[in-house]
Amino acid sequence: MALDTYRRKRRFDVTPEPRGRASRQVGHAYLIQKHAARRLHYDLRLELDGVLKSWAVTRGPSLVPGEKRLAVEVEDHPLDYGSFEGTIPKGEYGGGTVLLWDTGSWTPIGDPHKGLKKGHLEFALDGRKLGGRWHLVRMHRKPGESRTNWLLIKGEDEAARPLDAPDILEERPESVKTGRDIDAIAGEAPGWSSKAGRLKPEASDGSGTPAKAKSAGTERTPDKAPDKTTGTTARPRGATSARKGRKALPDFLAPQLATLVARAPTGENWLHEIKFDGYRLQARIDGGQVTLLTRGGLDWTGRFGPALADALARLPAETALIDGEVVVETGTGASSFPALQQDLAEGRSERMRFYAFDLMHLDGRDLTGEPLTDRKAALHKLFAGAGDPLRFSEHFEEDGATLLRHACRLSLEGLVSKRRDSRYRSGRSKDWVKSKCAERQEFVIGGYVPSSVSPRAIGSLVLGVFEKGGLRHVGRVGTGYSQRMAQELFRTLQPLIRDTSPFAGRLTAEERRDAVFVEPSLVAEVEFRGWTGDRHLRHASNRGLREDKPAAEVVREEAGTGGKPMADRATPASAVTLTHPDRLYWPEDGVTKQGLADYYAQVWRFIAPFVVARPLALLRCPDGIAQACFFQKHAWRGINKAIRQVADPKDKGGEKLLALGDLDGLIALVQAGTLEIHPWGAPLGGLERPDMLIFDLDPGEGVGWPHMVAGAREVRARLEADGLAAFVKTSGGKGLHVVAPLAPKAGWPAAKAYAKALADAMAADDPDRFLSVATKAKRGGRIFVDYLRNARGATAVAPFSTRARAGAAVSMPVAWEELDQITGAAQFTLDNAPTRLAELATDPWEDFRPAAAALPAAKRGR
Repeated sequence: MALDTYRRKRRFDVTPEPRGRASRQVGHAYLIQKHAARRLHYDLRLELDGVLKSWAVTRGPSLVPGEKRLAVEVEDHPLDYGSFEGTIPKGEYGGGTVLLWDTGSWTPIGDPHKGLKKGHLEFALDGRKLGGRWHLVRMHRKPGESRTNWLLIKGEDEAARPLDAPDILEERPESVKTGRDIDAIAGEAPGWSSKAGRLKPEASDGSGTPAKAKSAGTERTPDKAPDKTTGTTARPRGATSARKGRKALPDFLAPQLATLVARAPTGENWLHEIKFDGYRLQARIDGGQVTLLTRGGLDWTGRFGPALADALARLPAETALIDGEVVVETGTGASSFPALQQDLAEGRSERMRFYAFDLMHLDGRDLTGEPLTDRKAALHKLFAGAGDPLRFSEHFEEDGATLLRHACRLSLEGLVSKRRDSRYRSGRSKDWVKSKCAERQEFVIGGYVPSSVSPRAIGSLVLGVFEKGGLRHVGRVGTGYSQRMAQELFRTLQPLIRDTSPFAGRLTAEERRDAVFVEPSLVAEVEFRGWTGDRHLRHASNRGLREDKPAAEVVREEAGTGGKPMADRATPASAVTLTHPDRLYWPEDGVTKQGLADYYAQVWRFIAPFVVARPLALLRCPDGIAQACFFQKHAWRGINKAIRQVADPKDKGGEKLLALGDLDGLIALVQAGTLEIHPWGAPLGGLERPDMLIFDLDPGEGVGWPHMVAGAREVRARLEADGLAAFVKTSGGKGLHVVAPLAPKAGWPAAKAYAKALADAMAADDPDRFLSVATKAKRGGRIFVDYLRNARGATAVAPFSTRARAGAAVSMPVAWEELDQITGAAQFTLDNAPTRLAELATDPWEDFRPAAAALPAAKRGR
């Protein structure tokens, strides 16, 4: 039965391959056959259960540890096949030339049957060319895929080679059986061909190799040989027929990878590009036919919709090989990997964009040896006028440290810096380096904790990294899952459940608590805020599954010696216990109750001056934004004692005001489902004398962001003309808030009168742009200057408070000079705000209190 597929695909009356039969003897033979068929590849075969388990390794094995080579699982072969070398007739299955490239034995590490079943076979080779530890890791099969794809990866040991060492495939191309190369074997008569009859070799041309083979009056040329410059084989289709002086277009070129550093490099030798948050893709254009390949060589053309491939096919190129990244950009203009995953899951492609940043081949020219600046110039010309969904990745030549600081302040992922004169080299090198705004890497999923609010969803993932041959536990990630993702992960993990822990060493009782262990074959990308003393993740947030990366190569990433890691102040802890910490407050954005608590702990030192010891109005959504939400200004039954209740001297009914005194109070609000915090403009110690003025600029329909920025600056100019300082923040919704700190001398009536006078003056001076009345019917195309926040008991959302809207945006204080770089009021979110704050050289509102000035006396009553 094991060889049925093998025999069904062959006709042994016309092919010299052995028919074979399964053996009952137990052995551990290993071999690799170099196979120049339609495409050159290397067939890895391991003896197990009396047959040769087989994989077609498309680019051959690599001795560089961690370098992935696609291995397509094929049918089992008979043991007799282990000595086969020769040619298979054209037109037959696998027609082409077979060279016995390596032989020896293999030793499984662990149970090989369990390894194959779970998708991670680890073994050691003892061959004439290859040795040491290896991994075969099964990829997750996509809907519609008929093949089972694996990755062949060399382990770290004495048999491994560094990146710059000679390639074993080029160093040792010969047969271990006869010493010949592939060309010497190609002219052999293969026997009978079902399409051309008997094939006879011609006389030698003097080199010992027959020039070509003939059959019954019909000439045939050998299969196309590998391109010597790339180690790959050109596809025998499309418009790439060989021409004199032209380089064949490779099937695939292993991408150049960036080395992680702590700080962006400086100097004139470097170009800098924005680091995208998507899927790395190689676009192969061949006579109008487009193939999109992942960094591991998988064909994902069909996953991104027809528009992307169609746009690439329209580029003015006969053949091209383009390096880039497919992303989904959110409303803020930043790329988002979770948004990309969501669109892929829902079958949507209209938001997808392909950013091209390198060009390796173009119309028969191999550009890999040319300087980066020349390659980018050619790419820019190729993409001129292309339009969506294609984009050219612009580069910057300014100082790297300055660029990284700006990127982080704008909540981008980071920078990729490249030497301007470097050639394109496959693999990881220091010609390309990446510097990140936040710590982010892949982790192996070793288990999960079931959701406490849904019976068929996960609440958190249990994570690890490979270290010293074992999987080391690094903690859990309990936020970053949309409702749909939590349910899909639950379904995906069910077949992988195991009885024992996959982690090396004994876990503590807390580490094991409620955990369901799974086979460590899936990889999650996680953003986090550093490491604890016991080497666990701090404030981790899931970004999504990385289907293009195998678990076997996941280790802890650490920046090189380019500088010290990003500073991160110690995060305060709260004594308040969260019940149902995995309850989703923002279901589509994957933000849980625990995630909100973590956020407020991280930004506590920033938000505290604006929420502590002030009366608060709260927007509570106990079951998340998808359910009922309500404003609350007074206490409720069962209110946590950490939330202060303070008497209001003017409330005749005796209703007490709500206030906070410390972080415990803020986390208690989180436990109660508070998603927005709206403080008064006066502290508890001076309720009748406001210490700030707030102007809420609310755009009507059709008002663009540049007009909002101009409106905020108009408010600023008028305030400063009256001797008041002006600070600005995004609202987290649609508009901007301009805030002026006040010396608490004037009362509420004077503050409101001043604010109204300023708003009325703006509306009177420019009625086409501004409006000072709240009539919605008149707002179209104009900005409502809302001054009504400046009355006793009125409130406005606090700086750094979240908003109960899709996207989980926060109200973010910004510097005035940043406004032109910001794309909208919801650009800063619960997800990216801590990274922005950690990267700020100075707090844009640092001088807020020192800048307080008295309300101008002459205008108090106006």
